[in-house]
Amino acid sequence: MKVIVRENQIEKAIKDLKRKLTKEGFFSEMKERRFYDKPSVQKKKKQAKAAKRRRKRMRTF
Repeated sequence: MKVIVRENQIEKAIKDLKRKLTKEGFFSEMKERRFYDKPSVQKKKKQAKAAKRRRKRMRTF
């Protein structure tokens, strides 16, 4: 991932970097990996995430 700093606008470059990282799911991934989850808990989270995606998709139709 690359962010270009133009005219010493470091704040803008940091903002752009954060936006890109958020879009890629970096922060949510770090939050998930912060603590160890047992395999059974991981499976339940995965199923809940899939159900949430399904509900979201159904709302758009």
